[in-house]
Amino acid sequence: MTPKQRRRLSRAVQYVVIAAVVAVLAAVADWGQIADSFFRLDLAAAMFPAVWTPFWNTIVYTLLAFVFGMIVGVPIALMRVSSFGPYRWFARVYVEIFRGLPALLVLFLVGYGVPQAFPGIQYPGGVYGQVAIGLGLTSSAYIAESVRAGIQAVPEGQVEAARSLGMSHTRTMITVVLPQALRIVIPPLTNELVMLTKDSSLVFVLGVTTATMELTKFARNELTANANATPLLVGGLLYLLLTVPLSILARRLETRGDAR
Repeated sequence: MTPKQRRRLSRAVQYVVIAAVVAVLAAVADWGQIADSFFRLDLAAAMFPAVWTPFWNTIVYTLLAFVFGMIVGVPIALMRVSSFGPYRWFARVYVEIFRGLPALLVLFLVGYGVPQAFPGIQYPGGVYGQVAIGLGLTSSAYIAESVRAGIQAVPEGQVEAARSLGMSHTRTMITVVLPQALRIVIPPLTNELVMLTKDSSLVFVLGVTTATMELTKFARNELTANANATPLLVGGLLYLLLTVPLSILARRLETRGDAR
C-alpha cells in the first residue's frame, strides 16, 4: 500500500468513527428535553427588546477597557524596551502582576478594594469607569507585551537611519518605530479585543443595575426567573455575533501580514 493510499484509508476510518459517534449521540439524546431546555422560542422572544441594553453595554465595556489598555499598555511597552533600567524593571513587574492576576480579582480590587483604601474616591462614569480601569489594567499588560514584540520586530536599520538623520531616540521611537510596530501587532490586538468581549462577563462582580448589566448577567437573571437555559443560549449567540467577526478579521489580518 502506497503512502497516499494509507492516508486515504486513515482518513476514511476517521470519517466512519466520527459518523458513528454522531449517530450514537443522536440516538441516545432526548431531543424533546433538549428542545424544552434550550430552544423555548417564547422565552427567547420575551428577552427582546430588553436584551439590547446589556448587549450595547457589553460593547461599551469592551471598547472602554481596550482604549484604557492601549493608553496604558503602549507606554509600558516603550518602558520595556527602554535603555533606562528602572523603567524596564517597573514595566516588567507591572506586566507580570497584571498578567498573573485573574481579571475578576482586578475588577474586585478596583471596585471595592480601592474605595475602602481611599474613602471618598469616585470613578468617572461610575461602573463604566470601574470597568474601563479594572479590565483595562489586565488588558494593558497583554497589549504591552504585544506592542513590545512589534517594536522588536521593526528592523534595526530603520532606527539607525532615523538616528543618522539627527532624530533623538524618543522621536525615533514615536515617529518611526511605534507606527510600524502598531501595524505589525494589529492581529494580536484584535484577538485581545475578542478576549475583552468575553471578559466583560465578569462585570457582575461590581454589582450592576438593570441599566448597567452586561449580557451574561442579564441571561443569568432570565435563567433564574424562568428556570430554563434558553436565555443562556440567546446570550451565547449574541456573544458570537460580536466575537466571530472579530476572530475572522484577526485571521485575515494575520494572513495578510504573512503574505507581506
